[in-house]
Amino acid sequence: MGWEYSEKTKQLFLDAVHGKPGTHLGEIENPDGVGEHGSISCGDALKFSFRVEKNEDPLKDRIVEARYLTFGCTSAIAASEALCCIIEERKVTPIEALKITNGDIVEFLEGLPQQKIHCSVMGAEALEAAVVDWAKKRGVDLAALGIRINIQNEDEGRIVCKCFGLTEPYIRRKIKELDLHTVEELTGAIKAGGACGTCRYAPGGLQDILDDIWGKETDPQKKTPPASFVSLTSLTGSAAPPAAASDTAAPEEELSPYQRAKKIETIIEETIRPLLKSDGGDIEIVDIKGDLVLVSLRGACADCASATQTIQFVVEDMLKNKVSEKIRVVQV
Repeated sequence: MGWEYSEKTKQLFLDAVHGKPGTHLGEIENPDGVGEHGSISCGDALKFSFRVEKNEDPLKDRIVEARYLTFGCTSAIAASEALCCIIEERKVTPIEALKITNGDIVEFLEGLPQQKIHCSVMGAEALEAAVVDWAKKRGVDLAALGIRINIQNEDEGRIVCKCFGLTEPYIRRKIKELDLHTVEELTGAIKAGGACGTCRYAPGGLQDILDDIWGKETDPQKKTPPASFVSLTSLTGSAAPPAAASDTAAPEEELSPYQRAKKIETIIEETIRPLLKSDGGDIEIVDIKGDLVLVSLRGACADCASATQTIQFVVEDMLKNKVSEKIRVVQV
């Protein structure tokens, strides 16, 4: 079953993917500010760029054009479109653009499913990185203006969510910024705990961090992890997280085993491999047994802490969308 998106979200997505005039999917040549957030191999990535109308006083520069490139779902594309629309409609300076929050993006979209809020967060963080880039190019001292910078360095520390490589400083910062009070809200906002779920209730995990910040237990299920996040046993006997829901269910085609295998091979070779290789990774098909696809990750993906999520949210999700909802992908 697909996610429940607002009509505005769906329309923004469709307009963008069809290249309708006035949409913002693409890159700006020689941008005045460019920033990235996420990683293609981990399932989400956004590159945001903008061009300004320059003033003698850099603080009076105005953003006149914004563009984005994203590897993501309906909500990722729609949220990126929303961000660009908000910036251009408000005719903001780069400094004023920093006041745009993920809440503004969600409101513009007339709501997002809780599980997709992280897409709006991704856009806001890519914007922040782009403003930092603009400031360096224009000689603007953000620190002197009281604006926090080098957040990426500040977020270094103990990794709490190994599936997505999220550190404790980053999680604590987002809890406070986004006013998150439950594990479910935290997962929806930044994806922490959204895969294997181990970090949700482990000592020093998400619930403990929430309790430390807010001073009380915010999740009544702290002692008993939700059944949907208990590890499952895959067909090969190894532990694997529950399969993620796709944005759009793939139509079930009447294919012979040979035709299905060839279609899977084509999608991996022509679509998935280029995506992974652009981020330093690679993938190899080991075997195809009906709806079970055995693969091996190579390159940067092989040693990545988020390899499980690459399998689930990139490889398996794409094959489900394009071949069959019954597809299961296992790394061997």
